[in-house]
Amino acid sequence: MGDEGLCYLSAGETLPMFESGKLSPVELMRAISARSERVEPALNAFSDTFFETALAEAERAESRYARARRGKGTRLRPLEGLPLAIKDEVPVEGQRCTNGSLVYRDHVATETAIIAQRLLDAGAIQHARTTTPEFCCATITSSRLFGVSRNPWNRRYTPGGSSGGSAASLAGGTTLLATGSDIAGSIRIPASCCGVVGFKPPYGRVPQAPPFNLDFYCHEGPLARTVSDAALMQNAIAGPHPGDMASLKPKLRIPSTTGDIRGWRIAYSLDLGYFKVSPEIRRNTLAALDVFTALGCEVHEVKVPWTQASARAAWAYLVHLFGASLAELLESEADQLTPYARAFIEGSTRSSAEDYVGSLRVAGEMYAWFGPMLQDYDVFVCPTTTKPAIAANANLEYESFEAKGKAMPDGLSWCMTYPFNMLSRCPVLAVPSGFGKSGVPTGIQIVGRAYEDVKVFRAGAAFEQASPWLHDAAHRPDL
Repeated sequence: MGDEGLCYLSAGETLPMFESGKLSPVELMRAISARSERVEPALNAFSDTFFETALAEAERAESRYARARRGKGTRLRPLEGLPLAIKDEVPVEGQRCTNGSLVYRDHVATETAIIAQRLLDAGAIQHARTTTPEFCCATITSSRLFGVSRNPWNRRYTPGGSSGGSAASLAGGTTLLATGSDIAGSIRIPASCCGVVGFKPPYGRVPQAPPFNLDFYCHEGPLARTVSDAALMQNAIAGPHPGDMASLKPKLRIPSTTGDIRGWRIAYSLDLGYFKVSPEIRRNTLAALDVFTALGCEVHEVKVPWTQASARAAWAYLVHLFGASLAELLESEADQLTPYARAFIEGSTRSSAEDYVGSLRVAGEMYAWFGPMLQDYDVFVCPTTTKPAIAANANLEYESFEAKGKAMPDGLSWCMTYPFNMLSRCPVLAVPSGFGKSGVPTGIQIVGRAYEDVKVFRAGAAFEQASPWLHDAAHRPDL
């Protein structure tokens, strides 16, 4: 197997090879390092790399596997020796953590986030930090600090945002696992744009640090190339934490064997009631639903009663809390900010408590229909975006959208993800559905009942098995 083949192994394939000695963590890390040097200039998915220290960690992992094979009683951890890329938003003690902003270009983290610590404790080896738009408030990954990140399938297009560097790295074969965060779709949008798998856990499933652990739109979760790899990561990061009072007890574990879904009832919508969906997204979503039908599921279209009020409510919530959390930078660092971050923050200055409470009311009304509807179905399916990825350097219009009579800025309105941040207790798995005319992937969201994570993984695993993705060289980006 050549280096490219090694770089596109799944974690599920890699771990048995490590255990048997057919592949070593050092060999894999060297292949990842060499591929990164070759393709990273074209993708710009990494903000920092640590290949020298990662190789040293890989040597230690190799020794652990060798001792285990000799029966020395060494306990192998669930992610032992697997390459991991961590989003630049996530602090790791001693590493630069910039949030994609010139304001924090020299900031070094003094503590490690729970998600990162749990992955490292599970044996994963961090070799890179991945790019993000400034303060994660964009659906493209472009910043004044790191420049433009590009989609491995077609470099004129974005890998999505805000976890775009993570998704681009997975699709480009420069990591096996990556972290993401999602406040309006920032895991699922890049998963769709890059043809990988992303999971938005339900609120409280993955612990976070304050104050954003108390923001129910805000989630951290896994990005991977397969559903089973995403489940492997999710099992490592989920579970209660004493520092997060919103974290859920007891820990939920996704089973390794997900089972047959024959006889399941699946509801779907192509537009969630108010989105304008492109023909290629519509075609690919219907094709994905045909796969579920072939798997023996009953597939039914439902009429979603949501309107543009959902978009207005989501935007009101986002600027009121997230924008306000950065408002002090307008006075001291305005000249350092990207136009999209500045406009986002400025939106918070026009927000009111009534706007915020109104956003909660709309979210409640949305779930008043969605929750009871889903009691008659096992999962709900819809597109992830209204169109394939937008341009890598797209101008995000965040300032004048209201004057144009729009409910939400164009920079976010193409994404069908934020309604499920509003319905934040619903787990959502994003999986690939095909390609657009540009060669850029498209995706669907598999949404579960509140806190029923296992079902979305069962549906995703069955779908993936019936329509494999990134499984050979002919189904990978040409880099």
